Amino acid sequence: MDDEPMSEQETQARTSMDSALSVLADRNRRRVLVSLLDIGPQSRTRPLDLQDVLRSGEASGSCEIRMRHVHLPKLADKGYIEWDRTTDEIRQGQRFA
Repeated sequence: MDDEPMSEQETQARTSMDSALSVLADRNRRRVLVSLLDIGPQSRTRPLDLQDVLRSGEASGSCEIRMRHVHLPKLADKGYIEWDRTTDEIRQGQRFA
């Protein structure tokens, strides 16, 4: 390995890649993103409903709890989705692409 320190740009790229891989590491988060991808660009105007996502995978109460308290908040915090907690509508976020 090279002993030279990483540049600021290399550090930011690595951090960004680590963040993206962390988000994609979970099957449930990938399912949300793929569901939005399947809708296509219309997901900005026609949101995905959380219940549709839950029906597309394992259907259990614990899955819904994890989705609401772990997966959707993480995706929203990282900017991959916009999630309206009151209506359970999910849209592509600014970092979706």
